[in-house]
Amino acid sequence: MSRALKRWLMLAIAAILLIVALIEGSAYVAAHPQDVPWTTLDLDQPIGRFTGPKLAALGEDPRRCRALLAEGGVQDRAAATIEASAPCGYADGMRLVRETQYRPAGLVTSCPVAAALAIWERDILQPAALRHFGRRITAIDHAGSYSCRRIGSGPEGRFSEHATADAVDILGFRLADGRRVSVLRDWTGDPSRAAFLREVRDGGCRLFSTALSPGYNAAHADHLHFDQAARGAVGGRLCR
Repeated sequence: MSRALKRWLMLAIAAILLIVALIEGSAYVAAHPQDVPWTTLDLDQPIGRFTGPKLAALGEDPRRCRALLAEGGVQDRAAATIEASAPCGYADGMRLVRETQYRPAGLVTSCPVAAALAIWERDILQPAALRHFGRRITAIDHAGSYSCRRIGSGPEGRFSEHATADAVDILGFRLADGRRVSVLRDWTGDPSRAAFLREVRDGGCRLFSTALSPGYNAAHADHLHFDQAARGAVGGRLCR
């Protein structure tokens, strides 16, 4: 076989392999859109490698975020804009209206946080509750979202994601049979409750830019802090 023919055959084989790879790649993307960065976010998709960054990126497009919630069957309602001295305030607030109640009632978060919570409730929280306790969660106790303050509530330093309602603090959970799980009491308490809390924290790490728990520092001893900081859209994530 001549050298020219060998070269031609090698090029032909390379071209065939490239076509096969492209076909297989297209099939993979079609079957796993949540695992690639360029596909459109759909709240009904399972959690994938790029679900978290896509959720964080919704902060740049409130209209699209609200449309996603509606398309996903989430009943949250748009909240009034809060205009305050920069960097506080928000224009993409959502009042959470869920089967799983948030207590106190009337919680408003930014739209990206609301979207992430919807997926977290469905794919992380409720399955974990059924595995550990055999009951669903009926209510989530929280310490609020919007608060125009700096990190640590001091007079100096960077403003918290709470200042734009891009964060929520979860204190505990109420089960359908009346049992309650507290972050403060149970993080290092009963093994099954502690395992449940770590599982829902770890699940939050997949959906939020930041997920902090009692293991992070004393300021988080009584709650799980979830936020959608803008850095999460480009892969800047913190899970502690």
